[in-house]
Amino acid sequence: MTDPRSDLAKITFGVLSIVLLIGSSLWILRPFLGATIWAVMVVVATWPALLWFEARLWRRRSLAVLVMVLILLLLFVLPLTLAISTIAANADEVADWFRLQISQGPPQLPGWVGGLPFIGPKLTLAWDELVASGVAGVEAKVTPYAKQVTGWLFSQAGVVGALTLQFLLTVVIAGVMYAQGETAAAEALRFGRRLGGPRGEGAVVLAGKAIRGVALGVGVTAIVQAVVGGIGLAIAGVPFAALLTAVMFMLCIIQIGPTLVLAPAAIWVFWHGSTGWGIFLGVWTLIVGTMDNFLRPMLIKRGADLPLLLIFAGVIGGLLGFGLVGIFVGPVMLAVSYTLIDAWLADADPPDSEAGR
Repeated sequence: MTDPRSDLAKITFGVLSIVLLIGSSLWILRPFLGATIWAVMVVVATWPALLWFEARLWRRRSLAVLVMVLILLLLFVLPLTLAISTIAANADEVADWFRLQISQGPPQLPGWVGGLPFIGPKLTLAWDELVASGVAGVEAKVTPYAKQVTGWLFSQAGVVGALTLQFLLTVVIAGVMYAQGETAAAEALRFGRRLGGPRGEGAVVLAGKAIRGVALGVGVTAIVQAVVGGIGLAIAGVPFAALLTAVMFMLCIIQIGPTLVLAPAAIWVFWHGSTGWGIFLGVWTLIVGTMDNFLRPMLIKRGADLPLLLIFAGVIGGLLGFGLVGIFVGPVMLAVSYTLIDAWLADADPPDSEAGR
């Protein structure tokens, strides 16, 4: 008869060995985990596009993969590189423009601002003191913040370089996954089937649909917000509207939102005395900035048939908990958990014939 204590020790050491192997593997692959997660999300979301290109390129997978990799480079790496080079090339012009604005001094505040409840009188008093101090006073107040912003930009140079490298690594891994996509999908389905039978396989399929739905929601929402925000900038007569629209699109993709561009633009319009256009752009900023709160969950729901509240909680909670990649990880985890729990409850419910007895 086998000693239960020896069986317990064998099982314990076996589990510890497996955990040690998994932990060691994850530690070794730690530098590549972020790029790999992003690559999985991108490949799953854009797999129909790969098949579309393959069907039109003489059924050559290699050509379709090359096209998709080039598209990813154009979408991720090239805009970031161009943005950095553009900022570096126009840094002197931007600095001269700010000096010109400061040298002109602040304009008089519109009269209706003083009538605002609670903050109107205080805001008017502070603005009048700023106007009375003249150009020297404005420079004294702006210079410390300008130094802080400059220091922050220099400190972020290394972060931008690391981000560019991460994008390149993501594109490389995505290219490998494009080439071996069917094999990877079969292995994922096999793992889900081995883990949970038909339910586990269905959970893997649902995860893919959730990823594709989130990608649809994030991408389309970013395009709509950037275009609508750009239209508002053009109508209000803000200079460099096309460039600011591109910046808004990038900010929407990384879930910062268009308000970071639209709000300063509205302040700039007020600064130049166009009160009516300033009010218009302020209202436009409020509309465009909150548009994603309902548009993105609706688009995600079209890709994955899940409760709207669950999707919204997954996007927001994932973003807060895991950063940018959390907007994909959050809805996927909640979708799989929701489906498994729903299936478990359905299996536990008695049939209608038995329930009526």
